Amino acid sequence: MSLNSIFQYFVPKDKKFFPLFEQAGANLIEMAKLLKESVNSTNLEIRKEISKKLEDLEHTGDNITHQIHLELGKNFITPFDREDIHALASSLDDVADFIHGASNRMELYKVEKPSQAMIEISDLILEATEHVATALYELKDLKNIRNITDSCVRINSVENKADYIFDKAVADLFEYEKDAITLIKYKEVLSAMEDATDKCEDVANVLESILVKNA
Repeated sequence: MSLNSIFQYFVPKDKKFFPLFEQAGANLIEMAKLLKESVNSTNLEIRKEISKKLEDLEHTGDNITHQIHLELGKNFITPFDREDIHALASSLDDVADFIHGASNRMELYKVEKPSQAMIEISDLILEATEHVATALYELKDLKNIRNITDSCVRINSVENKADYIFDKAVADLFEYEKDAITLIKYKEVLSAMEDATDKCEDVANVLESILVKNA
């Protein structure tokens, strides 16, 4: 191993991990915007095109996660605990998976007319990913604990709203929807969307753990 390689091994990695987390946050916002666009469209062809774009962005997220794991394997010094870096990367990847999953279910099940609940939860997913991205941007300076904490509180609030909308929508489906296949389709899509907000809350939980350890 060369001297430069040895030196590189011990250099703090804030210029490697934080940009990757910021990229992951920006990627989630783009995915959430596309999901919202898909939900607000009744054109199945347009929705199919959006689903393909979301699949590409989901692969982008996978690549970012893979790069973070590679950096963990290559570097001795990390900006915070290795297990927290791994947990944060994994939770961000989960958000991307469920956003893509919601879009994928809409296309596969040929949901012709998205429900009002789907529209509302897609708005909340976008809001949650924006707060996630804000917190990730602030993460590089742990002095701004208030900003990160505020974002985490907002994410939790968004997740609670999504839970309420989901529960009410499913209850309405069982009460008013007479077609069993339609009921299953709508419930499956709503479930994936609500899960996306749950995963955003998981991101917030990891961030709060990081703040506690670095207080």
